[in-house]
Amino acid sequence: MKTNWFKRFGWFYLPVSTAGTVLILLGLAFCVQVFVAIDRHSHSVSDTLYGVFPYFACCFLLINWIASNTSHRKESQ
Repeated sequence: MKTNWFKRFGWFYLPVSTAGTVLILLGLAFCVQVFVAIDRHSHSVSDTLYGVFPYFACCFLLINWIASNTSHRKESQ
């Protein structure tokens, strides 16, 4: 029995279960924490963007991978 956490909506995935919502909130909390920690020591906007990019990209790619593997897929007939 497979539980669907997300539903595909165009290019994005929307959470349809509590587990999906918790995953999204954890990812956003992580990104906010990273942004605040890096922005504290940055001298310019580009310093902040260069600092947060690796963390944001990895976080969003991980969420996208989990969402694609826990969403409903149409069976080919």
